[in-house]
Amino acid sequence: MSFFTGISSDSGKKKKKLYFILFSTILVVAAVIGLVAGVVSSSSRSSSSSNHSDQDSPSHTILKSACSTTRYPELCYSEIQKVPGAKDKLTSQKDVIQLSLNLTLTAVQHNFFTIKKIVKTYKSLTKREKTALHDCLEMIDETLDELHETKDELEEYPNKKKSLSQYAEDLKILLSAAMTNQDSCIDGFSHEEADKKVRKILLAGQQHVYHMVSNALAMICNLTNTDMFNQRSTSGGRNLVEQEEVNKLDSTGFPTWLSAGDRRLLQAPSVTPNVVVAADGSGNYRTVSAAVAAAPEGSSSRYIIRIKAGVYRENVDVTKKKTNIMFVGDGRRNTIITGSRNVVDGSTTFNSATVIAVGARFLARDITFENTAGPSKHQAVAFRSGSDFSAFYQCDFLAYQDTLYVHSLRQFYVKCLIAGTVDFIFGNAAVVLQDCDIHARRPNSGQRNMLTAQGRDDPNQNTGIVIQKCRIGATSDLLPVQSSFPTYLGRPWKEYSRTIVMQSTISNVINPAGWYEWNGNFALNTLYYAEYQNSGAGAGTANRVKWRGYRVLTNAADVQPFTVGRFLQGSSWLGATGFPFSLGL
Repeated sequence: MSFFTGISSDSGKKKKKLYFILFSTILVVAAVIGLVAGVVSSSSRSSSSSNHSDQDSPSHTILKSACSTTRYPELCYSEIQKVPGAKDKLTSQKDVIQLSLNLTLTAVQHNFFTIKKIVKTYKSLTKREKTALHDCLEMIDETLDELHETKDELEEYPNKKKSLSQYAEDLKILLSAAMTNQDSCIDGFSHEEADKKVRKILLAGQQHVYHMVSNALAMICNLTNTDMFNQRSTSGGRNLVEQEEVNKLDSTGFPTWLSAGDRRLLQAPSVTPNVVVAADGSGNYRTVSAAVAAAPEGSSSRYIIRIKAGVYRENVDVTKKKTNIMFVGDGRRNTIITGSRNVVDGSTTFNSATVIAVGARFLARDITFENTAGPSKHQAVAFRSGSDFSAFYQCDFLAYQDTLYVHSLRQFYVKCLIAGTVDFIFGNAAVVLQDCDIHARRPNSGQRNMLTAQGRDDPNQNTGIVIQKCRIGATSDLLPVQSSFPTYLGRPWKEYSRTIVMQSTISNVINPAGWYEWNGNFALNTLYYAEYQNSGAGAGTANRVKWRGYRVLTNAADVQPFTVGRFLQGSSWLGATGFPFSLGL
């Protein structure tokens, strides 16, 4: 029976043929769709299986484990995943750190080209913007050196030429400095509204490098902490880190990173200099800058520049290539290097310093470093140090806001005078001031004095300001009016700011609260501020701040980590300076 009643037989046959073809075509299409779906499904299963295989591989496990210890784990993982084949070659946490450092170096180089492009493209840059960009280029250079040095140290790790604790501290201080450089670069663009355009262009790149270095630092902390724990476990539970430090104590009390020769130089009544600077022409050079410029680069031996009595009105820069330089003055009252660069007149804080020391193992004794810009010129630095293993004996640092910029790395000050107003000891070095006089000056009307503004902003950084066996007071211009100008031990410049005041005499110039906020509740829970065994009218702690991060320490074991021997590994280098010091309490 026909399905199409009323249609002729031939016509029906044609129709049937047409529908048969259409039906067949539908079946073919369905088959193709099914085949494709099967292939896709198979491919998907294969891909899924491959992903499972990757995730189960030893390399993937090592990578995920290493990144999980960092503050920015997704960044840690994703950056390494971008490197073709890299994740298949990881055999240890050390491999992950080394690869991460290589990626960070590439990112730093990218930031270099970004800055060069800004300089070339923007024709209307202000004086300070140009200076700030120059500062950033300098810090990029230093960061590259610090990252390369970290790689070299890590390549050797662990090696019997150094203890595990020494490796740990060396690696951590290098990466702490590299992170500080990123902060300091951006800080140079925070003074005026006009600066914000350039700041915005730079910010992402600087933050990326900061986060990458932070991740490397966290992984190094985890690696070295684990190795030191295992070492103690296999040695019957003895604390080898502390034992090593005890074995390195020098009888004169200096940190041992100062050689015996350098110690003699710092303490000797007279020394034989390589060259003499004299303003009256009786020496080899008339200016300190000329003597520094002529000094050898990369010197492994001490190069002594004697600076005869006189006032030297100049800005001096001991660059990172000028290593092992020593300034010897004719007494802090007689040899004075003075300048007046400041932020109000267009400088950056970083570049305002009268004297800058970046070359490693810089020493100075019997000299005054001064910035005379005055309290109305705001940030005006007398001395900035980014010199690792730098030490200062019987020196004066005189200015108002931001007197002494302890920028980065390891520094030691003994029997010095530091005087200023707002944040006048600041930076993110690992620094100990021992047996020093720290005096607040009279600031501008309406200002408060802050002795310190410490810049630690990552909990893994081994940095901080330690004030030990010092005398905290006021200069003669502040004494009669000190009730009108509240003075505090410090305030938190960065989130993990760390400052310890111990075994010091504190006069009544210090407000009973002791410490002051930076901005509302910022950092009050994450900072580490501590006081231990201080004396004097301003040392009472009953009315101190109640912040979570503040503490009054009573147990000597709690402050041992901040002594010269432990905090600066002082037994390994200070002995060379000839400066007097105490390694412990």
